[in-house]
Amino acid sequence: MACEEKGVAYELKPLSPHCPEVNAIHPFGRIPAMRHGDFELCESKAIATYVDLAFPGPRLFPTAAREVALAEQWVSLVNTKMDHTLVRTYLFAYIFPNTADGSPNRAAIEGVKAELQAHVQLLDRAVSRTGYLAGGSLSFADLNVMPILFYLQKFPEGSAAMAAAPRLAEFYERLSARPSFRNTMPPPPPPRQSTPGAG
Repeated sequence: MACEEKGVAYELKPLSPHCPEVNAIHPFGRIPAMRHGDFELCESKAIATYVDLAFPGPRLFPTAAREVALAEQWVSLVNTKMDHTLVRTYLFAYIFPNTADGSPNRAAIEGVKAELQAHVQLLDRAVSRTGYLAGGSLSFADLNVMPILFYLQKFPEGSAAMAAAPRLAEFYERLSARPSFRNTMPPPPPPRQSTPGAG
């Protein structure tokens, strides 16, 4: 999405975490990893910062002190706290449930439901001010949360939480109509993974 917003040509290679090419760039074998000529970089925020500063086009990070600080704040909140709750706990309870029969991990889902709702309401309040997370225009903070919101709506509790957050739902609908989102549409959630030998 960052490259699309900046108008930067890129080649996207659909590689798996921990494959040799990813391991050669990311010390923990995670996605994303980037190579630009002889320059290698990993982690979404670092890659977006490089793309923003190395190429012309609309800024992905604001320049005013308060607005860039807000963008950094929301990237950090999403990547360090919300990702753990909404993705690693809630979404994984459906996609990688680790249950005997491969069914959703209801205990994990119910255990994180209140926190999920609180996170969605927090985002709803944040975007209610200007329609964006940081200042009055699009920034990487907004792009960063969009894939999470995409997947969140695919499952019942996440969909219900989004339905109860009208300003966040409007934010999602508006940003998902941008070419940068349509041209980089996240893949659908993978089929639920059953435990080997179960069923």
